[in-house]
Amino acid sequence: MTQPSAPAAPVRFSDEEVERYARQLVLSEIGGPGQQALKRARVLIVGMGGVGNPAALYLAAAGVGTLGLIDDDTVALSNLQRQIAFTADDPDRAKVEAGAERLNALNPHVTVRTFNQRVTPDSAAVLMQDFDLALDGTDDFETRLAVNAACVAAGKPLVSGALGRWSGQVSVFEGRPCYQCLVSEVPPDAETCARVGVVGALAGVIGAMAALEAIKLITGAGEPLTGRLMLYDGLAGTSRVAKIAADPACPVCGSGHA
Repeated sequence: MTQPSAPAAPVRFSDEEVERYARQLVLSEIGGPGQQALKRARVLIVGMGGVGNPAALYLAAAGVGTLGLIDDDTVALSNLQRQIAFTADDPDRAKVEAGAERLNALNPHVTVRTFNQRVTPDSAAVLMQDFDLALDGTDDFETRLAVNAACVAAGKPLVSGALGRWSGQVSVFEGRPCYQCLVSEVPPDAETCARVGVVGALAGVIGAMAALEAIKLITGAGEPLTGRLMLYDGLAGTSRVAKIAADPACPVCGSGHA
């Protein structure tokens, strides 16, 4: 039988931090213990795009102690319509550098680690040893599958957000089912925002939802979307939640692989 882990050492907050997080500290579902858990948490944000931008801002504002940003892209003028961590002075800068600067300005109590590189199965596996959970907002299915496999192997949760046109989705994976149960292989005709377009405010909706799921996972508040997929239709103003079935033959989390 596994022995219970020792309680985490208490985290001390400055008077400035107590004032900064006052509206969360009064929430019964978070309070002091939840805020301490947030400060101890290490979240890897995969992709500083439409989903990653607002998610990073809200996690930094919430007091997540360490945020990792991984992206090999540079800021383009066309990003500014939805990637709100960047400004008109940022085009041609590395996204992770511009993003880190904005997050540090928002909350100097957060440590931001930057990885100006492309995600590979090997790099994802190494990174997930240093982080407690991953938040993936990329529009590249190979990257998504690599991050998912790394999270399953490391026993770490994955928050996944995606969007395009006027709709988006958010889900949480922890053990089985995993993301590859939902997307078994890279779609041959995968859509990207560059190809099909996206309304900028939708990125804020989905990114904020993804950040909220990460906060729930870290603090133990409420019921995360674990094993469920929330589908949001921005044009209709509706949402629905569907259960994700585990694939017994999944090469990542199926029998013999979990």
